[in-house]
Amino acid sequence: MKTIKIPEVKTLPQIKVTNTKKRVGIMGGTFNPPHLGHMIIAQQVLSQLNLDEILFIPDNVPPHANQKKTINAQMRLEMTRLSTQSNPNFHVDNIELLRGGKSYTYDTIKELKEKNPENEYYFIIGGDMVDYLHTWYQIDKLINLVHFVGVERLGYRKESIYPIVWVDIPMIDISSTKIRKKVKNGVSIKYLVDEKVEKFIEKEGLYRD
Repeated sequence: MKTIKIPEVKTLPQIKVTNTKKRVGIMGGTFNPPHLGHMIIAQQVLSQLNLDEILFIPDNVPPHANQKKTINAQMRLEMTRLSTQSNPNFHVDNIELLRGGKSYTYDTIKELKEKNPENEYYFIIGGDMVDYLHTWYQIDKLINLVHFVGVERLGYRKESIYPIVWVDIPMIDISSTKIRKKVKNGVSIKYLVDEKVEKFIEKEGLYRD
């Protein structure tokens, strides 16, 4: 019988895997509740700027003088998860809820950059917020950490002393305020929010008072 010599198996050199730079969009807000307008904006920014993902970050306490009344943070977090779970490029981060206190964008971006220094962040803001950027906490430092993405709003100028990347978004007149009013008045919110969010609001009896 002929002996078959089995060749020696050589160990392949280990390939060092490094993190690739990700382009991450950020949608912040109370999401009280999240609605389809939020989803449309996020998808358009994702597509037009060729981003890898969109992070939805519910705030803990809005850092505005006239603070909005919001429902329990965990309720808002859950609705945001329900609203985004059908899109593999949408993710939810509770970084501001865990930190507590006022939710300053500078603190959030700084923390994200410390955890993921290889990532590039794009913070999405409505055209109505652009004029108030000069009042934001640590704005002069913040503009060096993140790209601002402006979403056009009717009646607001596309001008700023700060660098803004403008994205053309369909004008859709949906707001969380209007949705809350509709629920309170017993009016349908079907097709204004995700179906799972609609059922959650009904089940938990939200916004009726």
